[in-house]
Amino acid sequence: MSSRPDCALPAQATALATTPRDTLSVLGVPVTDVNMEHALSLLHGLLQQQPPRAHGVYFVNTHTLNTACDEPDYLGVLQAADRVFGDGTGVRWAARMIHGARLKDNVNGTDLVPLMFSRWADRGLRYYLLGNTPERIEQAAAYAQRAFPGWTLAGCHHGYLGADDHAGVVEKINASGAHLLLVGMGNPKQERWIHNHRAQLTVPLCLATGGLFDYWVGDLVRAPQWVRRLGFEWLSLLIRQPHKARRYLLGNPLFLLRVARSRLFRQDKKTRP
Repeated sequence: MSSRPDCALPAQATALATTPRDTLSVLGVPVTDVNMEHALSLLHGLLQQQPPRAHGVYFVNTHTLNTACDEPDYLGVLQAADRVFGDGTGVRWAARMIHGARLKDNVNGTDLVPLMFSRWADRGLRYYLLGNTPERIEQAAAYAQRAFPGWTLAGCHHGYLGADDHAGVVEKINASGAHLLLVGMGNPKQERWIHNHRAQLTVPLCLATGGLFDYWVGDLVRAPQWVRRLGFEWLSLLIRQPHKARRYLLGNPLFLLRVARSRLFRQDKKTRP
């Protein structure tokens, strides 16, 4: 664990010096502080930006931020994103502890992506799915075609890529004419993949979506709405995925400690003459 109260910043990282006014730094990561509707508006702006380029959009939870604290290169990946949204109660709580302001909304990809598909259904847009196993990604694509008929499936590819596969996959994605790329490889792999290939991609929106495809194919089930409102969806996931017990039972206390140190460090800076 880092001895720093906040995560160490890579020498090349300058994102925090130029972050928009609607962001809050949580353990060194600039998290966009907006509600779900505003998040949609921001993504639409990235989609229409001229000249067009590939934009990286990520969703961070407590595990993501812990990983960023342990791996400075991954912290740099998150800082280089076009937008980072806070996913889960832990990140919202951390923002309140550090800045005295809780994030306005739980802007997670599992909710935001379907809302995006619904709101933009009449615009002739195309999407590409990347991640999971060959069988599961085909099932996820079939689900998306049924659930979001206003969009066109441009293609899909599994996420088990060898060193020689990446360039070919990028070519397929670009040739598909997709406007939206959903990458579900789990973090930190998915964010690193987008970051490493963004310069070659021509897709305007590249979203790292974590376990979204697992929900689509039924391998994961969302907790009831009342559980989500109380902020205990992580407990529901732990029950369904006991192999991730270490992440939650050890990772959550570590995250609390890091947030507490960050708050003390911030207060100390304020009180210095």
